[in-house]
Amino acid sequence: MLDNNTQPLKYCLYARKSSESDERQAMSIDSQLAEMRSLAENEGLNVVCELQESHSAKDSGQRPVYNQMLKGIADDEYDAVLTWAPDRLSRCAGDLGSIVDLMDQGKLLHIRTYSQTFTNNPNEKFLLMILCSQAKLENDNKSVNVKRGIRTKCEMGWRPGVAPLGYMNRAFGGVKDIIPDPERAKIVAEMFHKAGHESWSGRRLKNWLDEQEFTGRSGKPVSISQILVILSTPFYYGKFQYPESPEGTWYTGSHKPLISKELYDLVQETRGVYKGVWGSKIFSFRGLFICGRCGADITAQEKVKVIKKTGDYKRFVYYNCTRRKDPNCPEKYINEDNLCLLIQEFIEQNHKEIRISNKLQAKIEKHYHTTQTVLGHYKIEQKLDEPLIEYARYILSRGTENDRTAFAAGIETKLQIKESQLLFQR
Repeated sequence: MLDNNTQPLKYCLYARKSSESDERQAMSIDSQLAEMRSLAENEGLNVVCELQESHSAKDSGQRPVYNQMLKGIADDEYDAVLTWAPDRLSRCAGDLGSIVDLMDQGKLLHIRTYSQTFTNNPNEKFLLMILCSQAKLENDNKSVNVKRGIRTKCEMGWRPGVAPLGYMNRAFGGVKDIIPDPERAKIVAEMFHKAGHESWSGRRLKNWLDEQEFTGRSGKPVSISQILVILSTPFYYGKFQYPESPEGTWYTGSHKPLISKELYDLVQETRGVYKGVWGSKIFSFRGLFICGRCGADITAQEKVKVIKKTGDYKRFVYYNCTRRKDPNCPEKYINEDNLCLLIQEFIEQNHKEIRISNKLQAKIEKHYHTTQTVLGHYKIEQKLDEPLIEYARYILSRGTENDRTAFAAGIETKLQIKESQLLFQR
């Protein structure tokens, strides 16, 4: 192919296959390359480079290889494009505008597709714009139709996507629905009962599920995080939200609920009253101590008890030796409240020998200055202890779990627990 100055055009062969499902039927990249190479050979086209990518053309300016092609045209590396069809180049107004601008500037002289040619001729350029705009219209309509179909499906009570664990998707006689999984449904329902009525924690539920040899669809045991997702999914009592976002619409499902709304609310209430009942655990002082008897790490665990008179939940945290070095280590459990008292006493006696991080030191100084200011403002005459002692007293008695965790993380001196007493690690 020659231009008006009889100079051979330099073609860039561009092939694209979208990674999205809306172009599932489009020709593969290898097929596009094979067809266009054959066309170039038959027509004697001078192909100076080949570019290919797997990327959607739905959004403007988001294709790196396409942008590379446009830059090559602008830099006069080539002045023609060989591609399978116009919609391989553009499915949006922005990318189409970039192509047309290059043609108007005299940079892009020729576009050759399998069945058509386009030059900087008003009629051919107009036809190119129509074909690319038609591709955009088809893409937009397809998106609208898909969304309409999903909305209709939701209104009929069918949740899109893979059914939650405990249910299974079924296609029978051309009809698709969601039914309880005969192998898992009863166990999932029992999980809710144990979490709601017996206040089982996520870890205790996992241990129980492992004993039942309960697995996910992959055949692997479910994790604690998966258990917590199940316990917070309203689909099990008959409702679902789509899309799952604050703006999503709520629908009533056509599937058979595994639990009642009352049981689901009880589980959420248990979680809300004290998240530690079956939520994520925070152990403020884990990692700060080792066992002074055997040298193993000190770990922590929680116990949640129901107060019979009020029905409220109370959480107790205990620290103990992991016994990984000595299974028969005699070091006893210690309650977190008692541990706080021991830490306070230890700091009061040894504050000059305890190393702390710069971050914790800044917090201590800020707290000390604030305390002095408040006392001075109300003209309260009170002699303050050392800054570290004052801050520890405040954090260990009135601080939140996050405050205690940050405080423990800032203590750089290694400590040990031996015979229910705190000592420096030797």
